[in-house]
Amino acid sequence: MKQLIYRSQPFGFDQAMLAGILMQARRNNPANDITGALICRRDMYIQLIEGPEGSIDALFKDISVDDRHANVQLMLSGETEERMFPDWAMLDDTMPSMTFSQKEVEGGSVAAATPEALRKIFERIAIKARETG
Repeated sequence: MKQLIYRSQPFGFDQAMLAGILMQARRNNPANDITGALICRRDMYIQLIEGPEGSIDALFKDISVDDRHANVQLMLSGETEERMFPDWAMLDDTMPSMTFSQKEVEGGSVAAATPEALRKIFERIAIKARETG
């Protein structure tokens, strides 16, 4: 199974666009055996997606050309034995205090984050999601 983390900048971000992205992911991902989570701020997305290699590669290709994203950057791509978000077609950013504040985003923390640091953030989100479930 493949796990991938990317970051991008929203193009024309608003709550309606975010709702559309989440609705599309929750509709399409189960059919492709994809799970994951999205961290979202006004000027950045960080997303972890996991599932069969072909499905993940196809989804990332679509995201890379989606006009709702700008400056898409692959941060981590590799094999994993176990899903981090097995029960979530797409978990949204319901715990922003666990991730980057707007001030941290503006200060460059996302750009400076290593792939492993981003993965650890998603690990914390996954643990919290299982606890609050």
